[in-house]
Amino acid sequence: MKEICLEVWGDFACFSQPQAKVERLTYPFPTPSAARGIFSAIYSKPKEFYWQITRIEVLNPIRYISFKRNEVKCTVSNKPIYTDEERTQRQTVALQNVRYRIAAVIVPREAFMGKEAQLYEQAYRRIRGGKCFMQPSLGLREFECYFEESDGVKPPIPVSLDAGFMVYDVFDLHDYSVKKKTSPKLSLFHAVMENGVVNVPPYDSPEVLKGG
Repeated sequence: MKEICLEVWGDFACFSQPQAKVERLTYPFPTPSAARGIFSAIYSKPKEFYWQITRIEVLNPIRYISFKRNEVKCTVSNKPIYTDEERTQRQTVALQNVRYRIAAVIVPREAFMGKEAQLYEQAYRRIRGGKCFMQPSLGLREFECYFEESDGVKPPIPVSLDAGFMVYDVFDLHDYSVKKKTSPKLSLFHAVMENGVVNVPPYDSPEVLKGG
């Protein structure tokens, strides 16, 4: 399958670990779910295909930053929120000055009746034109993500590390139907970065551990 390589960057990024429920603690590099979200923000046809991330390359040194922010403790509902009563300070450990090269392939669904080449052509047109359905983000909506087609010139950082079990995705990639309420289906994989490169197994691979 033909790979599409994006180079993405931003001032800050936070790919939250699920065990940090209240105060956010980032992974050292993007999760496949976050990377897929960037591609989907640029080009997405859920009934026809899904994005399969194949490789994540870290191009800038991994640097952390810690700060506190004022947030509200409750979720938005039909009733108004009084921020003076619901305000709290929460700690965030994020990444700063990030740049990644992300490779992905288009995986057509069984219902897709067209030519796979057409999907790639449309994706390239949108990437090269800087078009997106929504502004991509680096983990959190306020951390804007800028993107361009990668030229492959800049090498990954010469760093290797074992990040342990990392979130692969929070939804079933084969379930594309729109529901009023979608139940998460968490999947994990063993994330290892070798010389700045993280190879991501396919979603259907036995290396991806899926919940019941």
